[in-house]
Amino acid sequence: MTPDTVVRLAAARCLSYPDERLYEELPLLRRALGERSAELSEFLGHVGRIPLLDLAAHYTDTFDTRNRRCLYLTWWTDGDTRRRGLSLVAMKRTYRAHGLEFDSDELPDFLPAALEFAALHEAPGTELLQEHRAGLELLRLALAAVDTPYLRVLEAVCGTLPGPSPRTREEAKALARSGPPRELVGLDPLGLEPLGPGVDLPWPTTPAHRAERTPV
Repeated sequence: MTPDTVVRLAAARCLSYPDERLYEELPLLRRALGERSAELSEFLGHVGRIPLLDLAAHYTDTFDTRNRRCLYLTWWTDGDTRRRGLSLVAMKRTYRAHGLEFDSDELPDFLPAALEFAALHEAPGTELLQEHRAGLELLRLALAAVDTPYLRVLEAVCGTLPGPSPRTREEAKALARSGPPRELVGLDPLGLEPLGPGVDLPWPTTPAHRAERTPV
């Protein structure tokens, strides 16, 4: 695995709903990352200092569509529209085309699932994340506006993608307009205009996420 794919796989674990398994895997995650990501190392240090129930409550409060902080990638591009169903089907087909049959209680656009794919298949995974770069950067900026250690995880994720991250919401809006051609149906409501050797991280790691979902 390359440094970027290790970061993506570890970030996928960090962005899943926190459970006892996350705490059990902290030493494994630290060994896998080594010195590859100061951002993720900082986040794992925070996890080690906070009780599980407190972290779980913070996770639920942080990733909330009502506050425009959402871990579902197509929500940023399609909103809660019928087009989102088509986007979810397309994402499943992308996974299937690379030998991964998506079988989870989660939706296929759940960011940890996309990150695990992007770790296992770096080139097509990077392309998939780039297609949703505007949403990722908007999520990062939204997390920067609140007091949350999850900001560091999004910074690590965005750091695995080509080019610098937008510094402001306006720059992220421009990225949305100039990004891959697609129908940005869901953006108006959001205010957007027309591992080291010998270290194994398993697939899949994403447990069911306790949050509102949009049926496909």
